[in-house]
Amino acid sequence: MSEISEVVQETLEPKSESSLNSWIAVLVALTATCMAICNIKDGNIVQAMTQAQARGVDAWTYYQAKSTKQLLSENMAEQVKTQLVTASALAPAARTLLEEKSKQYLSEAKRYEQEKEEIKTKAENFAKEYDQLNTHDDQFDMADAVFTIAIALYGITALVKKKWLLIFALTLTILGVIFGLSGFLGWSLHPDWLARILS
Repeated sequence: MSEISEVVQETLEPKSESSLNSWIAVLVALTATCMAICNIKDGNIVQAMTQAQARGVDAWTYYQAKSTKQLLSENMAEQVKTQLVTASALAPAARTLLEEKSKQYLSEAKRYEQEKEEIKTKAENFAKEYDQLNTHDDQFDMADAVFTIAIALYGITALVKKKWLLIFALTLTILGVIFGLSGFLGWSLHPDWLARILS
């Protein structure tokens, strides 16, 4: 019985078509594997992007809180100075206390200004980290798109048996591998026009 099915299969499917389908099967498997690996890495990058963005938002919120504290300290220092100027009949001990308070508020305001600069630097670094991760995310998105098209073309190639279509699909697979490697290895390959289309 199996001999009959082999004879029928050989009759219906010539050796060259069988060989072509074998190549297509191997290429689909390799392309799908590359696609899966890139998708896992892309998922991890998206998580890192979310974390970088959240840390950046937290840093800018903290920056705003320090700005508010700085403003309050500066305002308190101004109020104390105004009291010193307008209250001419202050006892020496009260005058000394107000002068010390004014210096304390001004010192706090300067400290908040320094802390703000440190926080600003951290927030800007989180934004840079996000942008770098976004570049790699785009690379993996491009790889995913190219791999998907290549797999579809392999399916069409299996039906129409055109070698030029196989070569075109293989070229797309190679392009996908290049985009994937760019994402993994940190290469700067990033066609902006394609990223804009996929965004």
